[in-house]
Amino acid sequence: MPHVATVIRPFMINIDDLDCQACGACCSYSADWPRFSTESDAEIDLIPAEYVSPDQSGMKCDGVRCSALSGKIGTHTACLIYAARPEVCRTCLPGDPECMMARAAFGME
Repeated sequence: MPHVATVIRPFMINIDDLDCQACGACCSYSADWPRFSTESDAEIDLIPAEYVSPDQSGMKCDGVRCSALSGKIGTHTACLIYAARPEVCRTCLPGDPECMMARAAFGME
């Protein structure tokens, strides 16, 4: 049997071209993603109750999409609680592995 090679298409992304407000993939990737980890009770209290999950473990999600995300994924998005967003949201940076994993799930390079 002949050897069959698998070709993986490499791509280069200029991190400066990644615009979170034109993406939103990380906020729509997993209901487990927008969790609370290092936030104090006082910090969680700054988040409006309608955006906090019933068990208070993280952000409330509509399916896998964070309920505090507005707009259309890949077009224009915004976080409705940006100033009070959880630490996991603050540490996800354009082009980091979590960002790229979420973008890939939506077919974005």
